[in-house]
Amino acid sequence: MTPEDQEETQPLLRPPGGSVPRGRRVFLAAFAAALGPLSFGFALGYSSPAIPSLRRAAPPAPRLSDDAASWFGVYISEIAYPEVRGLLGSCVQLMVVTGILLAYLAGWILEWRWLAVLGCVPPSFMLLLMCCMPETPRFLLTQHKRQEALAAVRFLWGSEQGWEEPPVGAEHQQGFQLAQLRRPGIYKPFAIGILLMVFQQLSGINAVMFYAETIFEEAKFKDSSLASVIVGAIQVLFTAGAALVMDRAGRRLLLALSGVVMVFSTSAFGTYFKLTQGSSSNSSHVDLLAPVSMEPADPSVGLAWLAVGSMCLFIAGFAVGWGPIPWLLMSEIFPLRVKGVATGVCVLTNWLMAFLVTKEFSSLMEVLRPYGAFWLASAFCVGGVLFTMFCVPETKGKTLEQITAHFEGR
Repeated sequence: MTPEDQEETQPLLRPPGGSVPRGRRVFLAAFAAALGPLSFGFALGYSSPAIPSLRRAAPPAPRLSDDAASWFGVYISEIAYPEVRGLLGSCVQLMVVTGILLAYLAGWILEWRWLAVLGCVPPSFMLLLMCCMPETPRFLLTQHKRQEALAAVRFLWGSEQGWEEPPVGAEHQQGFQLAQLRRPGIYKPFAIGILLMVFQQLSGINAVMFYAETIFEEAKFKDSSLASVIVGAIQVLFTAGAALVMDRAGRRLLLALSGVVMVFSTSAFGTYFKLTQGSSSNSSHVDLLAPVSMEPADPSVGLAWLAVGSMCLFIAGFAVGWGPIPWLLMSEIFPLRVKGVATGVCVLTNWLMAFLVTKEFSSLMEVLRPYGAFWLASAFCVGGVLFTMFCVPETKGKTLEQITAHFEGR
């Protein structure tokens, strides 16, 4: 036996604490993948500083009129070891909100052309770094490339210690079939993933963000770009805080805490609208583009600060739990054989609900009045808390195989 063979067959030495040092390349791989969400967030935030610049631009620059004006998480969850999967998985949402904030900040000093050029930097780095990163071990096993899967584990983790090889048989090769929905190991995570996305959008996040600029203006914040930066900074700070404690506090606790904060903040939001409506009782029509209830005859600064406080509290609560955790759980709970289809269905559900809530919110406010609409959002937040407590499993510290076994009753 050669010295190299002896070295491979020797058991891994454990330090006195009993744990094996982990490789740091997994953090580099997660960072490379998270540059995608960073680019996505920058694109989302680009329009806020760019549209005013485009409107002021002289020919031949393009002009905008008023009329014209999750796969990253799956990759990260499959390469991360259980002790840091919550931290790294939360980086997807963290990078999205960071990208939005960077676009707001850069918009202060760059015109729209250079802002667009700056947006090319993160995906360029992502392209270079991902060329050096391996495929996920779970994917390589589905391709019957066991040696390459082991090499990927050693590259990312530093050793094979703690890695559980998932069973990959003929069933996993067949992919998703509708008949599989009869199995609890399939339909339970499917239902949980879909309902997480539904409750996330029904929380009222889009409605709160719609009123953000108007609320800051009533509180004497005349610079709308400053208001955008404040909102973006709150999102980044609390999403980062959630990522740091995710693997210690657990997903269920943060989701429940986040839901409770959102219940109180949306209730306060509804109270604000009720009080402002009382001071302008002669209004009988609600228009989202120019909300009558948002402009009482003599708005109280204290009342405006009630709206600012409840809005900031809501955004902070959302960033701690219901912002990042549904996406993290979506990447954790699905078994390997249906992960592609199930993830796609959850993403589709999220965007469909976002579309419906945004489209119908105006009609809802006309029927229920603004305070009723936000109190309804508060009721949905209560439903989200109850759903979390009774239906969502804790995935902290568990391997993806252990999570799958939980749903299958093994």
